[in-house]
Amino acid sequence: MTRFDRIAWSKLVLFPLALLPALLLVEGAFANRLGADPVDTLTHATGIWALRFLLLSLTVTPLRQWTGWNGLIRYRRMLGLFAFFYATLHLLVYVALDLGAYWADLLTDITKRPYMTVGFAAWLILLPLAATSTRSMIRRLGRSWQKLHRLVYVAAVLAVLHFFWLVKADLREPAVYAGILGDFARVQGFQSLAQASPGRADQRKGLKTIGTRAV
Repeated sequence: MTRFDRIAWSKLVLFPLALLPALLLVEGAFANRLGADPVDTLTHATGIWALRFLLLSLTVTPLRQWTGWNGLIRYRRMLGLFAFFYATLHLLVYVALDLGAYWADLLTDITKRPYMTVGFAAWLILLPLAATSTRSMIRRLGRSWQKLHRLVYVAAVLAVLHFFWLVKADLREPAVYAGILGDFARVQGFQSLAQASPGRADQRKGLKTIGTRAV
């Protein structure tokens, strides 16, 4: 089996695994196993999985640098797209089931509730990132593609902030995700300093080339 075949097969395994939480939620809804407040369960679960996949997509780059396994970069796009998928489900569940599909109420919430403002802003950032994730868009945008996709860090911060503002009592769960994001930021900061040191120019050039070819 070639390296390309191994990556293709691993993606075939990753795809249904990433889709499994959504399928379990659908099954739970039909089987009436989502608890006393099914709408709240659906809203919370889709939001949590959106945040998890977003953070997983961000860990790909440091993991690749630590392990030297450049093939990891090929999974980043799928993880990022699943983050957008679950974020979109999160939004649709809220609008359709919580607001009764009254889009005017959504606009009111966005303008009057801070947690909705930052949450919707995070989704708006993810929208163009998902739309420009194809190889053709990477080639078409060139260096602008990398600049655009750096906004994923802003989306992650906004998503964690959305979670903090949404939770009214127990802040332990959002604190865990905030800690993960903070650790990731520190690691990225240390790596940026290391790559900026003398004698690392060739390595920086190689990393940029890999980033441009990321799929």
